[in-house]
Amino acid sequence: MITTELVFVRHGQAQCNADGLVGGPRTCTGLTDRGYAQVEQAAHRLAAEHQRQPFDLVYTGPRVRLIQSGEIISQALQIPMSTDERLDGPAHGDADGKPWFTVKTAADGGPHAHPNRQWAAGSDTWNNYLERSSSFLREIIDQHQGQRVLFAAHGETVITAHTLLLGIPIGSPSGFTVDHASITRWQEHHNRLGQTRWMLDRHNDTEHLTPEAAS
Repeated sequence: MITTELVFVRHGQAQCNADGLVGGPRTCTGLTDRGYAQVEQAAHRLAAEHQRQPFDLVYTGPRVRLIQSGEIISQALQIPMSTDERLDGPAHGDADGKPWFTVKTAADGGPHAHPNRQWAAGSDTWNNYLERSSSFLREIIDQHQGQRVLFAAHGETVITAHTLLLGIPIGSPSGFTVDHASITRWQEHHNRLGQTRWMLDRHNDTEHLTPEAAS
């Protein structure tokens, strides 16, 4: 028996992605035209599913690209959207707005490369981000037992869900590809003995994207 379901849609391509820049809260300017098309295609797919088995709400974080993605999904499905600061991505500190190439060169790799080290002054460490975001995701799960919840999310939020629900120890080397507007689905199952387990139904599903929109 399936009870709680979590469906994550990574935001569409943002201008910072297209430009190769660190899109932190100060400099994120939102989606590109391609990004809008990507999320609209994901929303169309989810709307068809919503007719058969309704979703309850959409969660999103505060960056512009997330809010724009969440609004597209919320409007397509006609369900409420909740914006929560705790669903933001990692804090980038002084790297915000700089080219990723420059940041990674200075830090000898991106956030995952040295998970206990800041990649810029004032940034998170990758492990600290995972700890913080995993704790909040657990709160959301507890709050929405038995519901179907959508997330317009950062790729890092999808990685957080996998870390939490697969029981991957924080600090372990692991990586997941998360494409723009991809769909990832987790389902909580209960068996006849009352035991509960989370099952990854799909990861990074981009079947809904046309070749022109895929990235």
